[in-house]
Amino acid sequence: MMLIDDWRVVLRRAWSVKFNVAATLFGAAEVAVAIWQPPGMPNGVFAGGAAAVSIFANVSRIMAQKELNGTDK
Repeated sequence: MMLIDDWRVVLRRAWSVKFNVAATLFGAAEVAVAIWQPPGMPNGVFAGGAAAVSIFANVSRIMAQKELNGTDK
């Protein structure tokens, strides 16, 4: 596996990376809710959020982003 030359720029600026981090946080929140089971918190709320954000991550991966002009090869 080889990284692209400007991987640090892509990691900081790419929307797909930001959305994937958000999906990870939603997934972790869903696990926490399942463990602690707070009253009034319906099951699957954060899992649904993680799914939605993951869709945005996949779509943003193929979109042109001004912040990454010429960086993602």
